[in-house]
Amino acid sequence: MRPFVFINSAMSADGKISTILRKQVRISGQNDLRRVDTLRAHSDAVMVGIGTILADNPKLTVKSEALTTMRTQQGKPSDPLRVVVDSNARTPLNASVLGARALIAVSQKAPQQTVQTLSKKAEVFVAGEDVVDLVALLSNLKQRGVESLMVEGGARLNFALLDLGLVDEIYTYVGNIVIGGNNAPTLVDGAGFIANFLMLDLRGLSRMDDGFLVRWRVKGRT
Repeated sequence: MRPFVFINSAMSADGKISTILRKQVRISGQNDLRRVDTLRAHSDAVMVGIGTILADNPKLTVKSEALTTMRTQQGKPSDPLRVVVDSNARTPLNASVLGARALIAVSQKAPQQTVQTLSKKAEVFVAGEDVVDLVALLSNLKQRGVESLMVEGGARLNFALLDLGLVDEIYTYVGNIVIGGNNAPTLVDGAGFIANFLMLDLRGLSRMDDGFLVRWRVKGRT
């Protein structure tokens, strides 16, 4: 058993989610930013990979006061559970994501001293020998009461989840900029598929700000 899992991302017109420097780039307009905040507010947990933490240092919290009030009125914490997939425990001790209701998932390979230090800043969950066992992680989240999990990148985590069949839907905002770069990350990187490609079912397409929003349902491998 696992939560309902959806990937949400913004990418350029040429499919890049960042530059070759892997630093945060403003792609979304104000309407899309509000949409993302609403998705976050309606999710039980938000998950990112360590690359996103190192590049962007996100808080992964709900920004709108009205949305945090809505959550508390529903008897929920003001912010969803914040989850970082960090196989080698590289999360900086001053990362904005750390604190109450933060969960750092590491592998058994992570340095024990680092894990012990990190555990003073957030809860640490160990699963997998060399890399985080995502199936075990999602099962644990389900046991914690997480019914809806929002994944906000990065590209390698997106691929790992898709490769394992752990994603139900994908939301992609396509902005009106071109980034380029052979080594700039795309929505999905990782090893990639060379056969039995992952098939999607188009569920929605709408204009937003100066770009457009696409919603896909993941059908599975061919």
